[in-house]
Amino acid sequence: MLFTVNIMYNKNNLSKEVCFVKGIGPKKAKILEKLNIYTLADVLETYPRVYEDRTILKYINQLEDGEKTSICAIVKTTPVLSHIKKGMDITKCIAYDETGYVEIIYFNNKYKAAQIRCNEEYIFYGKIQISAGRVTMISPSHEKCLNSSKSGRIVPIYPLTAGITQNDFERLSCAALECEILEKDDPIPSYIRDKYKMPSMKEAIFWIHRPQNMKQVESAQKRIIFEELFLLCCGLSQIKKCRQKTSGIIFKDTNIESFWKQFEFKPTNAQIRAVNDCIRDISCGISMNRLLQGDVGSGKTLVAAALCLIASKNGYQSAVMAPTEILAIQHEKEFLSFFKNLGVKIVLLTGSMSVKNKREVIEKIKTGCAQIIIGTHALIQKDVEFFKLGMVIADEQHRFGVNQRIRLIEKGSNPHTLVMSATPIPRTLALIMYGDLDISIIDEMPPNRKPVETYVVGEKMRRRVITFMEKQVRLKGQVYVVCPIIEQGETELKSAEEYAKSLKNMLPHRNIEILHGKMKSLKKEEIMHDFVIGKIDILVSTTVIEVGVNVPNASLMVVEDANRFGLSQLHQLRGRVGRGNKKSYCILFGSDKGEAAKQRLEIFAQTNDGFEIAKADLAQRGPGDFFGNRQHGLPVIKNIDIMSNINEMEKAKYESDKLIEKNPELSEYKELKKRIYKMFETVNFKFN
Repeated sequence: MLFTVNIMYNKNNLSKEVCFVKGIGPKKAKILEKLNIYTLADVLETYPRVYEDRTILKYINQLEDGEKTSICAIVKTTPVLSHIKKGMDITKCIAYDETGYVEIIYFNNKYKAAQIRCNEEYIFYGKIQISAGRVTMISPSHEKCLNSSKSGRIVPIYPLTAGITQNDFERLSCAALECEILEKDDPIPSYIRDKYKMPSMKEAIFWIHRPQNMKQVESAQKRIIFEELFLLCCGLSQIKKCRQKTSGIIFKDTNIESFWKQFEFKPTNAQIRAVNDCIRDISCGISMNRLLQGDVGSGKTLVAAALCLIASKNGYQSAVMAPTEILAIQHEKEFLSFFKNLGVKIVLLTGSMSVKNKREVIEKIKTGCAQIIIGTHALIQKDVEFFKLGMVIADEQHRFGVNQRIRLIEKGSNPHTLVMSATPIPRTLALIMYGDLDISIIDEMPPNRKPVETYVVGEKMRRRVITFMEKQVRLKGQVYVVCPIIEQGETELKSAEEYAKSLKNMLPHRNIEILHGKMKSLKKEEIMHDFVIGKIDILVSTTVIEVGVNVPNASLMVVEDANRFGLSQLHQLRGRVGRGNKKSYCILFGSDKGEAAKQRLEIFAQTNDGFEIAKADLAQRGPGDFFGNRQHGLPVIKNIDIMSNINEMEKAKYESDKLIEKNPELSEYKELKKRIYKMFETVNFKFN
C-alpha cells in the first residue's frame, strides 16, 4: 500500500523531524528513536532488510503448498470474523480467479481483514497451504489492483520495533522521497560512478526504497556498499597522510647485532624483515604507526623486544601494554631473559600490585630508572608519568581497544607505536581494515616450532579421548578442554561446569579446575597462574583462554562442540598448545554434527597455517570470527557486513588511495569531506 503524504516541511529539507509526517506524531516518533531514526534523512538511510517480489503473479491452480507468492483475485464473500477461543480471532473470506478458488484467512487481525471489500479485485501476497485439495492463503498482505493492472510490485520490508509497522515505514519513506535530493550532495565523484557504472545517489535512494525490479535493488545495494567502504577508506587514507606529516622522534642508533648474537637460535627472515621495517620508520623523523601481524608462536615478542632495545639505546623509555595481568607477567619473564646480559632495566606495573610496590614502580618510571615498562591498563592511569616515552607497544590490540592505546601514546611526545596481533587476517583485508597503519606480517614460523597434530572426532571416540587426556598428564603434560557455554541449559551443548564435574568423577586423582568469563578477574588470574606453574593438570574453560598465555607443558587441546566455533577462533585455541618441547595435539569433537560441519573441521585439521585458515573462514563464515568494528577503533559501518564484500573493498581502497594522493585535502569534494568527518566523529579521530 503506497501512501500520499501530507507533511509540514520544505521540499529539500530532509532534516525535518519524523513527527511531522501524517500518521506518525510524537508517540511513534519516540519509538522510532530506538531505531536511531529522528529525521527524514535518517529514514532514507534506514534501508529495507529484505524485499518481497510480488511482480510475479500466479493463477490459483498453479499454487504449491508452502510457497510464498502473489495472486490477483476477486473477493467473492464478505470477510467473516469468528472467535475461536480466548485470545484467538479468525477472519475468513473466499477469493477467486479464472482458474479456481482460494480461502483467505487472517489470525487476530480483524482490522486488516476489514479493509477487504466484496467484489473488489486485489493482489494478495502470502503463504500457501494446500490440504485435501483445499487452497488457503494465510494472513496475506493485499493491495487493490489499480486501473485493472494485473501486476504487483517489489515491496521493501523494513526493520521494525514494537509499535512501528511496515505501513508506518511506507508513510515515512514516501515523505522522505518527496524531498529534493541534489546531485551536488553525492559523495562519490562522478568519474568513479561512471567507471563502475553505478547509479547516482538520488537514483540509488529511489531504487532501494521504491524499486521497479530486483535489478534496481541489486544495483542500489552495490552502490551503497561501495559508498560506505569508500568513505571508510578515504578517511583512513587521510588519517595516514596526517600522521605522515607528524614529526616523530629520530632514533639514530639502531644497531642491535649484540641483541641477536646472545641467542642460540637465529631469528627468522620474517622477524628480521619486520624489525627492518620498523627501523626504517623510527629513523626517518615521522612517528611510526605499524601493525605487526603474525601467527601464534611466530615470534612477535622478540621483534617488540628488539625495538625496546633501540629505544633504550637512544635514551627513551618503552611501554608494553598487555590486555591481561598474566600476559603482562609472561612478557616480563620473556623480556628479562632477552635482556639479562644487556643491562636494560625492566619493571612490571599491574593493578593487583600492593600500594607500596606500585608507588616504587611509578617513581622509577617517572625518574627514568625504568627503561622498559610492561603492564596492563595500569599504565594509562593518571598518576603514571613517563620520564621520556619513545616507544609504545600494544599487544593483542583487539582485547582492549584503540582509545586505551591512544591514552598511552598521549603520555609521550609523539612516541613510535607498534600494534601486535595474532589474529590472522588475509593481507589484502588487513591493508584495508588497518588503512591508517603500515603493516608488517611475520609469515614464517621458528624452525623449532612443531605443528600441532589435529584430529576431528565424534561421540564414539569419547572414552579414548578421556584415556588420552590421562596419558598426557601421566607424561607430565597438561590439558585444556574448551566448552562453548558455562552452565548447562536446555541446549545440548557441553557446558564447562558439567564437563568439569564429570571429568572429576572419571579422573578423581587429577587436579581439574574450571575457568570462565563470569569469574572475578583476580580469581581468573589465580587459576591461570596455577595452570602456568603446573599446579593444575586439566583446565576446563570457555574461550577466555584464547589470548597468548604461554604454558610450555600444555600438550593437548580438546574442543567440545567445535562446529560452533569459527576456524580462526579454533586456530587461536589450538595455539595454546605446542609452545614447548612436547609433541602436542588438538582434538575437535564435531564430526557427527552433519556433513558440512565435518568438512569445515577437516579443512582446519589439514593445516597449521593461520593465514590459510583465515581465508577459509572468511569464505565460509564471513567476518564474525575476525573482529568487530568498534574493537579496532573503526567507525561503525551501518548497513553492510564489510568482510563479505572483499571485491568492493578492494575497489574502494584503490579509488580512495588514488583520490587522496591527488587531492589530500579533498578541496574539490566538499560533500565527500563532510561525510567522512561525520563518519569518523564516532571514534574521535581528528583530521589535521
